Amino acid sequence: MSGFFGCVSRKECVGDVFYGTDYHSHLGTKRAGMALFNGENFIRAIHSIESAYFRNKFEPELDKFAGSTQGIGIISDMEAQPITITSHLGRYSVVTVGRIDNIDEIAAQLLREKIHFSELSKSEINPTEVVCILINKGETFKEGIEIVYNTIKGSCSFLILTESCIYASRDKLGRSPVIIGKDEFGYVVASESSSFTNLGYSIVRDLGPGETVRVSKDGFTTILGPRQRQQTCSFLWVYYGYPSAQYEGINVEEARYRCGAAIGKRDDLDADYVAGIPDSGVGHAIGYSNAKKIPYKRPFVKYTPTWPRSFMPQNQNMRDLVAKMKLLPNEAFTKNSKIVFLDDSIVRGTQLKDNVVKLREYGVKEVHIRIACPPLLFPCCFLNFSTSRSTFDLFARRVVRDLEGTSDLTDELLLPYTNPDSDKFKLMVKTMCNHLQLDSLKFQRLDDLIEAIGLPKEKLCTHCWDNSSYME
Repeated sequence: MSGFFGCVSRKECVGDVFYGTDYHSHLGTKRAGMALFNGENFIRAIHSIESAYFRNKFEPELDKFAGSTQGIGIISDMEAQPITITSHLGRYSVVTVGRIDNIDEIAAQLLREKIHFSELSKSEINPTEVVCILINKGETFKEGIEIVYNTIKGSCSFLILTESCIYASRDKLGRSPVIIGKDEFGYVVASESSSFTNLGYSIVRDLGPGETVRVSKDGFTTILGPRQRQQTCSFLWVYYGYPSAQYEGINVEEARYRCGAAIGKRDDLDADYVAGIPDSGVGHAIGYSNAKKIPYKRPFVKYTPTWPRSFMPQNQNMRDLVAKMKLLPNEAFTKNSKIVFLDDSIVRGTQLKDNVVKLREYGVKEVHIRIACPPLLFPCCFLNFSTSRSTFDLFARRVVRDLEGTSDLTDELLLPYTNPDSDKFKLMVKTMCNHLQLDSLKFQRLDDLIEAIGLPKEKLCTHCWDNSSYME
């Protein structure tokens, strides 16, 4: 996913940029970076965070940023950033969140124009550098930002740090959030509102889709107004978002309570207690527990001191091992118990199957799984969710492939599997249930999920479930 944080202040803001960026660590696992301006120079640092915390990597370097009153930071699931360049627009640094679907096409055109690319981290075109080049095509930052919006397909939100301000631009369909906050000394802009509270900032508002604002220590001005069409990623509330965050004024944890309650109201299961697969399944489980009046307990606890994230490191076999090692069973709650577990989603199915086997080993009598969203049938084209893996690595697609006896999974063939009332959908879920060795498996209905989030469907991206989102 990735997430960014920027600050412009009347006082030194090094600590705010450092901690504000750190509060986005749940959104990325590959690289992190900071760029600050101290009144004379742009100072930058980039590190890999595949095997270490953001804080451990950057804290020893904070002294070199001393005196800076404006800066940006990024937790990235992609390439090395920020990128700092010198151009006719002056010196500036850029961080981006999103996925440029037509990057090869753009790069080919830029090469024809005799524009070169630097190999900044690996032998690939760096999407953030592409954004910098497109910005630089404009006579002004406003014009350059418009060129970015008019050129890329997919999704891109970004921050531009200049010598006098920060330009904050939200993806033209609003798929990723950008939120403005303030305190008595200045303003911040971030992907996560949860980064504001402990730093003393209050939420001002979300940027609209395609909106760009110029943020200074004295305020902010809209230079490109919001567009009408909006499709914010639904997975922010289901999985990505931190529980205390809010997007479009809707709190993540409250949406998860409603989501779990919706599953519970449609479920006739009588279990001994409810549990959430930590961490993102917990809110859904509490909502289910409250709706069903079934006790909530924790038969799994997460050991976080040395196993911080289930999707770190990047090697898939090691990710699976980490996921297994960090969840500790509590035998006091597992023996002879009939448990219903809530989880945010099933992507590959491997980790869930391993955990079910572990539960059986620790004496669980019945394992029932309830998933807070519909089956994932279409890989994300916009925010890198499920795109680092093969399309056919999605568990639901593998099952459909086997049921249909073909690898040519056209949209027309997949359509019946998106309908929870169809026979094909029911067969798919039954097959998944058997493969995972569960006593029962149920998925959230898309209409219930949309109602739980609280925005109209046309304002949400639901592409990975029904392939219906607007493509631009």
